[in-house]
Parts: sequence; C-alpha cells; structure tokens
Amino acid sequence: MARPGTRKGGCGCLPFALAGLLLVAWLGQDIAPPLEIEQYDPRSPRRPLPQGGDEQFVIEDRPGGPADSMGTAFAVDRDGAWLTAEHVTHGCTRVGLEEGRFARPVSRVVESREADAALVRDGLPSPDALPLSRRAPQPGTPGYHMGFPAGQPTLVVSELIGAASARRGRSDLTQPVLAWAEKSRIPEGDGTLSGISGGPIFAEDGHVVGVNSASTDRRGRILTTAPDAVARLTVASGAVDDHPVAYPFVSLADAENRFAAWLDQGVIRRIFCDVDERRGG
Repeated sequence: MARPGTRKGGCGCLPFALAGLLLVAWLGQDIAPPLEIEQYDPRSPRRPLPQGGDEQFVIEDRPGGPADSMGTAFAVDRDGAWLTAEHVTHGCTRVGLEEGRFARPVSRVVESREADAALVRDGLPSPDALPLSRRAPQPGTPGYHMGFPAGQPTLVVSELIGAASARRGRSDLTQPVLAWAEKSRIPEGDGTLSGISGGPIFAEDGHVVGVNSASTDRRGRILTTAPDAVARLTVASGAVDDHPVAYPFVSLADAENRFAAWLDQGVIRRIFCDVDERRGG
C-alpha cells in the first residue's frame, strides 16, 4: 500500500501471502530450469524519467524481504507473454502461473527498472491477449481494475485522478504512476487489495493502460504503472507480437462479463512467487 506525501511512509502493496494456499503444488520443481531474471532499464543521466504530478507516494518494501506470495498476471501475447508487477516476481526462486490446481513454473522474466512491471516470456499459451495502450486516459474517466485481491477474483471500478510519482522503499528514484480513486468493487468488500498487484487496469476505451501496483486502504487510492513505461518493456522484451483490437466498455455489466470470460479462458490468472530460503540464503 502507499501513502501520499513526501513526508509520510506507507506499506508495500505486496501480493497476498500463500499461507495455507500451498495446495497449489509446483510441477517438476526439482527439475525445472532455474529462473532467469533479466532487467530492462532505459534510464540514464541523459534520459531521466518524466516526473508525475504534484501528488507523491512512498511505497514501503515488505519487512523482512521477499516471501512466498501471490499476485495477478494477464496475457499480452497468445504465445506465452504475460505481464505482472515487478514486485510480484522480484526476489523469487521460482515463479509459476496458475494452471488448474497447479502452478506451472516459468523460467524467463524481464523486470522493468523504471516501473513496477515485469514480463514473463515463456508462460502458458493463451487463447487471447489483452490490448495495450501507451497513452494515459483523461483525468475523471473511469478505470476497471481486474485481479485477485486476497486470492479472490474482483473487479474494482475507479476514477482517474491523474499522473503522480511514487518512490519504493528507500530508493532515491521515483517512478511515474497513475493515481485512481476507488469507487466500487464487485463483489462488494472493503478488505485489502493485496493480490490484485500485477493485474490489468482498463480505460473506458477497452485498452489496458497499466499494471496494478499499489493501493492505500485508508484513502481509497490505487496506483498503476505509467502506460508508456509498460509499452517500452514489452517492446524491449521482443516477446509481444500480437496486436489485439480494443473494444470500449459500454457499461459496468459489460466489464463484469468480459472479466468473467477472461477468467474462464485463462487470459487473467494468479501468479505465484516461491522464495526458497535454502537457496536464497
């Protein structure tokens, strides 16, 4: 979770811990190839990142470092490219996409160093892919966040406040984000949104305009990655060739129906992080 203001702390919007959820077994974990983490960082002294608006957020890291956890991922190419949040995959010994009652291990992940986004390059094939946009929508327009807070499929409706900036942990680097004001949830609830991290945020025109990154339960804010940063990551990965067509959402019921269909088709899935202390030290 994040708290606004340069002088205020916050708590990281990390995925819901697995705890007793380890009924999801790892297939072939002893023989699966080791996880390869690549990093993509376009930042340089000659090309600083664009800054967000006046509102700033601090996102604190999880106390004690990475731990077994769960987030959301969505297909951006039918041949096995999936987007999620960088903090979902960072520090993991193994990463797996949900497949029935199992987590199918992946071995190649590209993490962005300019935004809270990561791309799985060798994930499960998908019957469909979600359309991406590099342009932010206008402030005041609705957004549709999809994912698995507390492990349960949930649709969160919000309204875009505008561009902002976020700093994670003690880093001096800030990341451009979009800040949204939560309006409602389906199903209704007021619990933590942990676990929605990595899921897509849709603009009214049907394009994905970012990845869910953090939220503030107290103020009802949701932070998502800047859409142009996600676009740079997908281009740099070389793994995204599909160009699906975006269809505008005509109503809230339309958003609900599409979310249900993408869940049934496996276009949006849970993604699991396994931290093996014996290996990670």
